[in-house]
Amino acid sequence: MTPRKTYILKLYVAGNTPNSMRALKTLKEILEEEFRGVYALKVIDVLKNPQLAEEDKILATPTLAKILPPPVRRIIGDLSDRDRVLIGLDLLYDELAENDFVSSPLREFGDEDIKKADS
Repeated sequence: MTPRKTYILKLYVAGNTPNSMRALKTLKEILEEEFRGVYALKVIDVLKNPQLAEEDKILATPTLAKILPPPVRRIIGDLSDRDRVLIGLDLLYDELAENDFVSSPLREFGDEDIKKADS
């Protein structure tokens, strides 16, 4: 069994707004379910630390940034769509690859499919 990667994440919020609190709650649930013990999360309130948001070019909140492992990925919003968060940050793909899941083979398209698509 290979050692699991450590994920370094930053969540940028703007105070205690409903969207910010929902994003934080949802993210903590995802991290505890899927990444227990292999993540570090830093929550940055852009109202208290605007220079950090400016340095990291954060234009909207809430924004979640995966810093490590590379590449850096960002997702904006309240993070309510769990799969979108995992896929958007390349977290789900990495976990699937590590667990040797195999996706179902793609079906080839034939003439019938092309005719249906044209109609």
